[in-house]
This record gives sequence, C-alpha cells and structure tokens, in this order.
Amino acid sequence: MKVVAIGGGTGLSSLLRGIKHLVPDTIKDLSAIVTVADNGGSSGRLREEMQIPAPGDIRNCIVALAEDEDILTQVFQYRFSNGNGLKGHSFGNLFLSVLTKITGDFLDAVEITSNILKIKGEIIPSTDRLVDIVAQFSDGAVIKGETQITEYGKQLKGKIVRIWMEPSDVEAPQKAIEKIRDADFIILGPGSLYTSIIPNLLVRDIREALLNSRAYKIYICNIMTQYGETDGFLASHHVKALHEIVGEDFIDAAIINTTIPPHELIEKYMKEHSQHVMPDVADIIKMGITVYPKDLIEAGDYVRHSPEKLTAVLLEAMEKARV
Repeated sequence: MKVVAIGGGTGLSSLLRGIKHLVPDTIKDLSAIVTVADNGGSSGRLREEMQIPAPGDIRNCIVALAEDEDILTQVFQYRFSNGNGLKGHSFGNLFLSVLTKITGDFLDAVEITSNILKIKGEIIPSTDRLVDIVAQFSDGAVIKGETQITEYGKQLKGKIVRIWMEPSDVEAPQKAIEKIRDADFIILGPGSLYTSIIPNLLVRDIREALLNSRAYKIYICNIMTQYGETDGFLASHHVKALHEIVGEDFIDAAIINTTIPPHELIEKYMKEHSQHVMPDVADIIKMGITVYPKDLIEAGDYVRHSPEKLTAVLLEAMEKARV
C-alpha cells in the first residue's frame, strides 16, 4: 500500500518512527509532507538569516525515518549548547541550510540529506518557498507568524476564527501532489492543529489534491489541548476545524485516545494550561466518521502517543478499510 502522512512537529516524527517498521513489507511507499512555516528557535533564525524554508520539522522527520542506531542520526539531532552564533542550533538544521545554499534548491537539500541517512520513505516539504501563517482572533487581532500566533493565543483574549498563508499563491512540489494523488491512505496528525497540520492544508495545491484523492483519510487527534491554540477543544472540535479549513468534510476515520493520563501528569499539564482532550466519540460518529477509540498513551514524563500503539491501530484501520 501507498501511505502519505501530513503534518509537522514532534507528532509527525513520532508517527513516522512507528510506521517505518512497516516498510517495505506492509507499506510499499511511505511519504511525509511536512510544514515549513515554523519561525521560532533554530529554524526561525536560519530562515530569517539565510532566507530559506524552516528546516526543523523536516530534519526531525528525516531522522525519524532513519535507522535509529546509526550514529549519523545522533549527529543530525545534536544541538549546540554554546558557541557564538551556534548556541541553540541543531547540526541537522545547519546541514540542511548549507546544502540549500550549495545546491540552490531546498528540495534537493532535503533529498540529499534523506539519502545520506538512508531513510525508509520520502520527506517532502509542503512548499519550498518562505511562508508565514496569519491568524485572525475573535477579538479582531490579526497576528502573523507561527510563534507569534501561539504566544498571542496564550493571552486568552480570543480564539482563532480564521487562518491563512502569506504569500497565498505558493505552490506545492509536484512530487507532493503526485504522492497524494496516488496514495491508498492519507494520515493527518498527530500534532499541533493550527501550527503543524493546518499550515500544510493552507497550500492550495495540497488542499485540492487531498480533496481529489481517492485515498482513505485518517485523522489522529491530539491527546492534550495546546495552550493558545485549542484551549477547551473536544476531539470533535479538532475534526470540525480541519473540515472548515479544507472547505468540506473529507475525513473517513479518526483515531482518538480514550485513556486519561496519570494524575501527576494531569497536574503538570494544568500548570501549562493544557488539559486532556475529551473523546466525544458519539459526536464524531454522527459526522459519518469511523472512530477508533484506543489507549494510545506512551509511558513517560510527558503525555505523548506511543508509536507502537499508534502503529497497531493504524494497521487495524487500514485493514478494515481495505475489506
């Protein structure tokens, strides 16, 4: 089968880390379409100083699809803790930036890096242009930039009511369109709704290809709300937001975590104004969507999806869809 995953951030890389083990026996062709709208941290600095698309999410996904035991993956994730101009940068971000300047093409830089790490699939940016997301809040404020949108949202003056991309006419790489067109399954998430998943859908080519694709479309909902973006969201609110952005209902199945995190983690996240996403499964089923309510939490100091549990439920959903 041919599978395309769409998103960004730690959520997408976690998903890829799990399903790469299905390549090539179960998944014949695996591709990830990744946002480049990040403007914070190392990615934001390199983007501004070198005028290239943000490399951070791309780097994380390349490493996720590489062989974990390979020393090169550790090198690419190494983050400088000191050094004038180096502090805070990851080696992988610098490597992608240098390759982009040498080749003159961000897409070539991503492909070369992927080949060096011998990844089990393909990583494709949703666009190779410099882009910003812009959001209008319910209080009328218009905020530009991924980081700035999240920070403004944390002031709780209003909720995001509209979001778009600037420039609005950016094109997606042709390969991204082809992968979506030919896919058997398209997976969205997990990841920040407004700053990891939706930015990809704001690229018109990606959005249109998604709607025209005959692939079975699966959404993986976040386990926790994100402060400044999805405060108070139920699982169904995430689904509705995606449908509103795309302009029509398109999700065939939703994977929802139903396990409440341990008390100590709930308290930890409450201090960061984040709470467990309530699994209002019935409301999603009413939308005509097949729901897979599962225990998806990975044991640890943070509330995250378990790559192994996620892979198992994805296999279940894919097998049922093919019957």
